[in-house]
Amino acid sequence: MKIDLNSDLGESLGGWRMGDDAAMLDIVSSANVACGFHAGDPAGILETLKAARERGAMVGAHVSYPDLVGFGRRNMDVASADLVAGVIYQIGALQGLARVAGTEVRYVKPHGALYNTIAHDRRQATDVITAMRAIDPSLVLVALAGSPLIDWARDAGLTVVAEAFADRGYTPEGTLVSRRDPGAVLHDVDQIAARMLSLVRDGVVEAVDGSLVRIAADSICVHGDSPGAVAIARHLRERFEQEGVRISSFVG
Repeated sequence: MKIDLNSDLGESLGGWRMGDDAAMLDIVSSANVACGFHAGDPAGILETLKAARERGAMVGAHVSYPDLVGFGRRNMDVASADLVAGVIYQIGALQGLARVAGTEVRYVKPHGALYNTIAHDRRQATDVITAMRAIDPSLVLVALAGSPLIDWARDAGLTVVAEAFADRGYTPEGTLVSRRDPGAVLHDVDQIAARMLSLVRDGVVEAVDGSLVRIAADSICVHGDSPGAVAIARHLRERFEQEGVRISSFVG
């Protein structure tokens, strides 16, 4: 058994620090690196990319709505022309920085509100797919497990990896619990590890109502900005290794 473990990194901005990229890169196999629209500044992003290269972590573009104030977590009705161009812009910027850092961008994982919106909104999903196909159709799209986006992107010719979330609660329908509701963000490292072992072994996760939700995923995310993120990721990796689950990126 193997699974990819990813985290959102490169999200510090100027003197404002977010997360511990160096520590997370010692744990995860894939790095979702901010592109400046929801977080991150060029110097910090470049530093994160260099650290990812040194540790052998795969790099992905963590594209977002243009929303620094809201950290990319506010819903936006962006016109298609703007959304397509914005996604191309972000991927292109990260590709340039990655080349200087001695690595490359292998996949795209949308962030926050954009991620949740395109999981079910076909118009905006098509815009992101169009942008990826325009700049580099070999890029892999990381998408919410069980969402319609997976089939839309595959039908358009993209390779898609389904993703689950270690530190987020699930509804009985298999969607993420809104951050406004109780049970949205999990903190207990033992509970998180047990849930993710269940996902890898049996393809199920316990929902907030106690029911079991079937989820097929090849990558697991630990949010870099969550309280105790490093401890969660480290404990999760240790439990996986103890149980014979290998941590490996989804792109060779």
